[in-house]
Amino acid sequence: MSLQTERNQDATVYVGNLDERVTVELLWELMVQAGPVVNVHLPKDRVTQQTQGYGFCEFRSEADASYAVKIMNMIKLYGKPIRVNKALADKKPTDVGANVFISNLDYSVDEKQLYDTFSSFGNIISMPKIVRDLETGNSKGYGFISFDNFESSDMAIESMDGQYLNNKKIVVNYALKKDGKGERHGSAAERLLAAESKKNNFDNSVYSEGMAVGGGNPLHQHAPIHPVQMQPLPIMQSYGGAGPGVGVPIPGQQMYYSYGHQYPHNPGYQH
Repeated sequence: MSLQTERNQDATVYVGNLDERVTVELLWELMVQAGPVVNVHLPKDRVTQQTQGYGFCEFRSEADASYAVKIMNMIKLYGKPIRVNKALADKKPTDVGANVFISNLDYSVDEKQLYDTFSSFGNIISMPKIVRDLETGNSKGYGFISFDNFESSDMAIESMDGQYLNNKKIVVNYALKKDGKGERHGSAAERLLAAESKKNNFDNSVYSEGMAVGGGNPLHQHAPIHPVQMQPLPIMQSYGGAGPGVGVPIPGQQMYYSYGHQYPHNPGYQH
């Protein structure tokens, strides 16, 4: 089938930061723990025929896709935390400049801990980046996080600057721009551009939704997701090694066993 024309976008999740060893079968096996899977697609390079580190998983329903985002985002496959996000399924989120620099990090802090710590302030648009030594892979003690709006980045800086993370007081500020002039993100010009972009996106989305419902109320609200899908469940943490590894059981949560691996079980989906 044509993925571009027939895929149900509302029921599809983007899966990124995949190790090259991840196959369609393995990704299907993982995602089916969230709900019935219709299709898994891993784009390949036309020349090398190697996967490109990302893919798409279509579920039977939008609720299953939402549940997958909640329980699968940032779990580790082959030692790499994968990114599962519905917002990235069709286009890369806009980098508005709400980019935060975190320094004086304890060397034990990894990307998942940064994500877990800072995602409470807003939507993080890309994988948190910890700068590492190219030879050893060890953290250099600083990293970056990009939010999709300045309200979130402002709150993160205000709340976390000077706080302790793994017993070290971290420093949180806006990151320097890449042009080398010493200016930091968060300028008035960036904020104005972000506000204009947000307004344009809102106008376009309202128009599109109004057309989709046949000229009805353009602010039409979709039916709420079943309460099971809305429960904030902790994310499974893998030990990371050479393979997907065995997850750490979460107290009180049912786990589903498949070929030696553990995954959180969707209580709303019967296998």
